[in-house]
Amino acid sequence: MIDIEETAIPDVKIIRPKRFGDDRGFFSEVWNAKRMKEAGLDVSFVQDNHAFSAEKGTIRGLHYQTAPNAQGKLVRVTRGVALDVAVDIRKGSPTFAKHVAVELSAENWAQLWVPPGFAHGYCTLSDNVEFLYKVTGDYSPEDEAGILYNDPEIAVDWRLGAVAPILSEKDKILPRLADQDKLFDYGDFR
Repeated sequence: MIDIEETAIPDVKIIRPKRFGDDRGFFSEVWNAKRMKEAGLDVSFVQDNHAFSAEKGTIRGLHYQTAPNAQGKLVRVTRGVALDVAVDIRKGSPTFAKHVAVELSAENWAQLWVPPGFAHGYCTLSDNVEFLYKVTGDYSPEDEAGILYNDPEIAVDWRLGAVAPILSEKDKILPRLADQDKLFDYGDFR
């Protein structure tokens, strides 16, 4: 019912639920704890979030929460198209400061597993994007942090072309990765 694909960073996974359709519409099992555990993803979710972005070029991120409220996220797009990005911010990791960028859309029905220890963000590649994500930790304002979306050390190609990015005031002033004092240790995730 669900295919799991590795990415260039093995801890980040693309999950492809199957859709079963007929003339009435479709059915899709997008999460099954037992099947995911069998595939090595033994996680529990505490919250579901639903975000809407009206305009193409909206960037949200790169966000994360530190311990004790670090969050893993299972993300998907149910309307429109977005580029979803996970950045390894685990000091000592062989993929530290590297990222995975995956196009998620209502059409491809893919999901991305972003484990704790990664910063996460996305850019809308179409207007009217609805983005859903499950998280493994409670929201904690005192533990939230972020990295500037265009940090040259990470060098994400947000696929904006000539479109100017639309950012929140908060995201415009996030520090670069090199200036972070709240990162993870790779040993905490082994």
